[in-house]
Amino acid sequence: MGIKKAHTDDHKILTEITKKSKANWGYSEEQILKWNNNLTISKDYIENNSVYKLVNGNEIIGYYSYIIKEQNNVLLDNLFILPEYIGKGFGKYLMNDFLDRMKNEKFEKISLDSEPNAERFYLKFGFKKIGEFETSIKNRFMPIMEMSL
Repeated sequence: MGIKKAHTDDHKILTEITKKSKANWGYSEEQILKWNNNLTISKDYIENNSVYKLVNGNEIIGYYSYIIKEQNNVLLDNLFILPEYIGKGFGKYLMNDFLDRMKNEKFEKISLDSEPNAERFYLKFGFKKIGEFETSIKNRFMPIMEMSL
């Protein structure tokens, strides 16, 4: 098992992981289709952003990606794992790799917009909720979270 920089050829499997992981929270197929553009990882996205995949044997089972917002501020844009690997420590493994990378690259602050069902996951790593916004689903709010390094 290891984490490697993603290649543009990984775009289809990363998109599949994103959609399956999102659907795991109980969203309908119709809702996943409505979010298709937001859940699609394109070749251009991988080429223009920092994307790292979690490989178990020959299988990509998860990934994370981030976008540099300012010199010392980074946005954790995605962190997804295939549903069959959720709850087995792989998310923690990905997050620890991401946090180590951010510390080594001397970033001072990380921000993210959390899936409401994943808020507790991020709180465990020291993120703080600083706000929220309503999504396209009525009465569903996405937490806005930050962490200082």
